[in-house]
Amino acid sequence: MQLSNVLFSLLLLVCIMIPVEQVSCVLTSQTSNNTHPSSALFADCPKNCGSLSFDYPFGIGSSDCFRNPDFNLTCNDTMQPPRLYLRDNVTEVVDDIDTIAYGSSSNFLFMSFMVDISRAISVRDDVQNMYNMSWKAPGGAFTLQYAILNITGCDFDTYLVDQDINMDMVLCRVSCPNAEITDKVARQNCNGTGCCTIRLENHLRAFQLKFVLHRRGEINVPINRSSLWDNINVTTYYARVSWSIVDQPTCASTIDNRTNYACVSINSKCYDSFLTSNHGYLCGCEGGYGGNAYVLNGCSRDKGYNPVEQKTNCHRSCGDINVPYPFGLEEGCFARKLFQLNCTNATSSSLQFDDEHQVTYIEINDGLVGIKYTPYFEQQEFKVYVDNEPDLYIGSGESSSVQWAVANLTCQEAKQNTSGYACVSFNSTCLGVNSTDGLIGYRCQCMSGFQGNPYIASGCQDVAADIDECMITPGICKGVCHNTIGSYSCTSCLDKTQYDITIMRCTPIKRQNLVLGVIIGLSSGFGVLLLSLSATVLVHRWRKDIQKQLRRKYFEKNQGLLLEQLILSDENASDKTKIFTLEELEKATNNFDPTRILGRGGHGMVYKGILSDQRVVAIKRSKEIAEDEINQFINEVAILSQINHRNIVKLFGCCLETEVPLLVYDFVPNGSLFEVLHSGSISGIALSWDDCLRIATEAAGALCYLHSAASISVFHRDVKSSNILLDAHYTAKVSDFGASRLVSIDQTHVVTNVQGTFGYLDPEYYHTGQLNEKSDVYSFGVVLVELLLRRQPIFTNETGSKQNLSNYFLWELKAKPIKQIVATQVCEEATDEEIKSVASLAEMCLRLHSADRPTMKQVEMNLQFLRTKRSNSGYVVQDNAEEIQPLLCTRGESRYETFSIILGGNSNSESQYSQRFNSSEHDFGSSFGVPR
Repeated sequence: MQLSNVLFSLLLLVCIMIPVEQVSCVLTSQTSNNTHPSSALFADCPKNCGSLSFDYPFGIGSSDCFRNPDFNLTCNDTMQPPRLYLRDNVTEVVDDIDTIAYGSSSNFLFMSFMVDISRAISVRDDVQNMYNMSWKAPGGAFTLQYAILNITGCDFDTYLVDQDINMDMVLCRVSCPNAEITDKVARQNCNGTGCCTIRLENHLRAFQLKFVLHRRGEINVPINRSSLWDNINVTTYYARVSWSIVDQPTCASTIDNRTNYACVSINSKCYDSFLTSNHGYLCGCEGGYGGNAYVLNGCSRDKGYNPVEQKTNCHRSCGDINVPYPFGLEEGCFARKLFQLNCTNATSSSLQFDDEHQVTYIEINDGLVGIKYTPYFEQQEFKVYVDNEPDLYIGSGESSSVQWAVANLTCQEAKQNTSGYACVSFNSTCLGVNSTDGLIGYRCQCMSGFQGNPYIASGCQDVAADIDECMITPGICKGVCHNTIGSYSCTSCLDKTQYDITIMRCTPIKRQNLVLGVIIGLSSGFGVLLLSLSATVLVHRWRKDIQKQLRRKYFEKNQGLLLEQLILSDENASDKTKIFTLEELEKATNNFDPTRILGRGGHGMVYKGILSDQRVVAIKRSKEIAEDEINQFINEVAILSQINHRNIVKLFGCCLETEVPLLVYDFVPNGSLFEVLHSGSISGIALSWDDCLRIATEAAGALCYLHSAASISVFHRDVKSSNILLDAHYTAKVSDFGASRLVSIDQTHVVTNVQGTFGYLDPEYYHTGQLNEKSDVYSFGVVLVELLLRRQPIFTNETGSKQNLSNYFLWELKAKPIKQIVATQVCEEATDEEIKSVASLAEMCLRLHSADRPTMKQVEMNLQFLRTKRSNSGYVVQDNAEEIQPLLCTRGESRYETFSIILGGNSNSESQYSQRFNSSEHDFGSSFGVPR
């Protein structure tokens, strides 16, 4: 008994000391009946229901087959085909439930699957005019990520019942169709006649729909009517449910409680999940491993390669392109899913990985695949995504040769598994395939003197006996050719012989008249020189003309004529927008010298330039813009160039004579807020609390101006501390509108591809794709947290793992007093009330639902209030000084003293100020209409 107690104590100590990413043990007490989930334990557990598959933590039957009741599935095999349901027996699973995740550098992971939540409601005329339909997540592990529902019927309104605010929101209205229209026909168009479409989002744990019938008694009901008149059918067009392990809210919290830790496999890793309402975490395998991290020894090295061709008589060509094994076109003809190709057109030899990547050739012995991007897809890092398959390709974004490996193993590891070893041919050898980040895997090659396919039996053939390169290719050597086994060698011609290029062999040297030879040589030389000079001049002129034509072509393609008309129609255009020539910008940047590069970002590259009028500018070369976006780009340039706000980087103009337009901005010399905050000791600059409040207020004012005061609303879409620049006086300048979108006044949001920076990205926008002004508010909230905590948006915590700053802040805010979280400098310089106010403001900005966040105007006014109150309380509120001294930030008197607000010792002074401040809100907001 004593020995068992000692062993249990040692196990407890080992599990506590292992980092959370590498935990593979589950602590159980001596009295517990819990068993580690393992493949042997699940041997008798079902893994399929009809054509659908799933794996632990999901399961059917015995409680040992699933992690907890949330993951208990039901298979109704009385139906054909069999149907799979979640524990509520209502939510039907309609695709495979994937639990396998290969290692990722990201700190977050999400898992989801498709479901069907359709319902049918019988309607009785003149008996009842209101019907309901509700859905509730079958357990805390699940959240309805997104759903599109088609509702068919006749003459009713559909409402979403919101019990929190005791108010119903109308979603759509259905009018009665013709009598002969069926439910199926109405659903095809779903335009409001017999059918309407609703969308549910925002990660719902439950929802309730209410259907209110109109006065149907007054309608002339047809006798031979379809079922649409007697039923309300709620049909799932698309619905996806997210899931996670919710024993603990985050990976970090599992450090305190590992008694039921889910990531039990060796080489598994914990990932935070932010796509479910209860947060929680998910498990995946570390880099180089794949499999089910929820099962003991579930993460293993790559076992996905099959060296045996399963099908005979496979097609091995697509037009002129040979498709050798391990690649293939049909099921059973390739070694793994990653090598499956699609011959879309044999006549034109159109061979593709997917819609983006076209294959031009396959070199088996050299381990290369020729890749060309198909039209309409941007060139980027070469990636082929296949479920549950590792990344075995190495390539760039340009049309090029891409290296590949057959499995994510070393040669030594591969040879240990003889049944899965790819180099099956005699006279073949194993080679490692490496990228800049390390080993990708291995490939095979025929030995020297042999050629063929090393991936098939007897594929490497001795070619010495039947191939003589010297005979087959005359002139292969500029001398004497010697055939060797599998190759050849060359030597120089013998003495008194020379190589004759006409007959491609060595011939005796003939004696010639020396003088005649010199004359002929000189004449030929002068003639060649004259022709060369003439050709050089002609080519130079031709290239210059081509460049002019090309620049004019780009100018017209980029809607330069449209922008010129916009400028001419604006009376003040000469002071605002200028169309620069490419020659001007080349001169300003010394032909775009690499030493002039200021930085590289997600939307392009920025150069420093000096214009002819000695203005210092920043010239941004953006990524490629789609042709259908050019008009929008020109409109953005015309509008942004008219924004003249003291806290927004000024746009001087653009150049349209290049394939991708260039933008010219005012140069801001002192870097970004990110650099000053997170490399203060290196830069020698430290921002005081007054500086931080001022910069935050200025940035908030700029964003407020963009949202509500400019002639048309602008959503920035990439607010972050590295896009808040600091000028010579350390005044904030919001920059980088490469991801921004213009929105007309009557629009509340736009649907767009998700863009932004991880760590600052609004989770609601990430999920729905709907961008609104509150997306910028969320990102600004992360900046406020940076100012308080002086930590980067993605930082390394005490355990050595990566952590999201906003999640950390919100979690710690619940568990600790705010003064224990913020940076030491902030504690020393700011008052308790100021820290709590800014922390509360940041917390409101970081709320998951955009409707719960404040507007940028409210954020700015809160910050203005704090600065003014600090000034009137005896603190020095810093404004635009001539310079900032390193590690000692002092500034002039506050510009808010002009408010003449008295906050003396009077106990009512604060309330007096609040009343005056709120009463002037209208006047203050209207001032945004004028550039500041």
